[in-house]
Amino acid sequence: MNQPIWRRWIEIWLVSTKLGFTSFGGPIAHLGYFQHEYVQKRKWLDQKSYADLIALCQFLPGPASSQVGISIGMLRGGVIGGVISWFGFTMPSVLLLMIAAIFLTGHNIQQEGIISGLKIVAVAVVAQAVLGMGKTLTPDRPRLAIAIGSSVVLLVWTYTFVQIGTILLAALFGIFMYRQESVEEEVELPFSKSKAGAIISLSLFFVLLAVLPLLSWKSSSIWFEMMDTFYRAGAIVFGGGHVVLPILQQEVVPHLLSKEHFLAGYGAAQAVPGPLFTFSSYLGTVVKGWSGGLLATFAMFLPSFLLVMGVLPFWNELRRNKRVRAALLGVNASVVGILLASLYDPVFVGAVSNAHDFALALICFGLLVYGKVPAFVVVMLGVAGSFILTYM
Repeated sequence: MNQPIWRRWIEIWLVSTKLGFTSFGGPIAHLGYFQHEYVQKRKWLDQKSYADLIALCQFLPGPASSQVGISIGMLRGGVIGGVISWFGFTMPSVLLLMIAAIFLTGHNIQQEGIISGLKIVAVAVVAQAVLGMGKTLTPDRPRLAIAIGSSVVLLVWTYTFVQIGTILLAALFGIFMYRQESVEEEVELPFSKSKAGAIISLSLFFVLLAVLPLLSWKSSSIWFEMMDTFYRAGAIVFGGGHVVLPILQQEVVPHLLSKEHFLAGYGAAQAVPGPLFTFSSYLGTVVKGWSGGLLATFAMFLPSFLLVMGVLPFWNELRRNKRVRAALLGVNASVVGILLASLYDPVFVGAVSNAHDFALALICFGLLVYGKVPAFVVVMLGVAGSFILTYM
């Protein structure tokens, strides 16, 4: 660590950009890439500290893999290092999805075979996420009950505030059922940033969460509306990119863009590397061009920065709290239910209109789950299959 700070910044940028171009496969795969590059190859931190960072970022709302990358950048090169790490890992995906948005908005989206294929692939990807997360996050009957209950509630009442209430209620159930679970001894995470700065970051996080809706309501500007929509989505979503789908769908469809454009973009997001939260870049570009894409990206990821900078200095104390751990178990179970509800609407309802579509979705699902075919390859096969079905 005697290396000059500017050399560390350059190294962070080079490594994170490499990961940004090559990290396909979703957040779990991203964490595997990070582990190989940062822990095994470069030894920027040990395995235990890396596991602690993952635990922290799973505790926070937002994109877990991006937050782990930001945290590693901060440990290595301070706040600037965190920004550089995020930029390198995220920008390749942002640029690709903004280009995709410009291409798709220039076509008749109802008649393009590529759109139908992307929407059908989205069905398979979300179903795979439900299956994988369910195995990990609902291993016992109480958590399975939380997941099913959350799904039922959100299928009946499709409102954003209901989703937030469901998450809070799941946290209370988790505290009630799991507060006596033992907490194993933890190793201190090597982070010494000012706690005063952390409090400022957390305060700004909550101030923006409260003020932006008021600015959006009082102003007729589309820019305030977009800033509020994407900041709020990035601030309240537990469980990663797939779970942001129902919140964004409720916020932007149909008054900002059509359901067809929305689901096509979600399918396109599976074909690019990097975090799924860059779906916001696509949506912002569809609404207001390049500047809209950049604003949506900034607003979507800003909560992640504020939360990581605000919580990381306190994590050594917080993670030992049994009630915090218990609440997280309940929240994670509810995430599975939220994702299951979104699998039906808007994903399945918006993509599958006949038996042929369902057959193609099953094939894509089988390739992803049992064939272990990379997601970007399944996207290309799904689009090709959709073109074939068009002429059958």
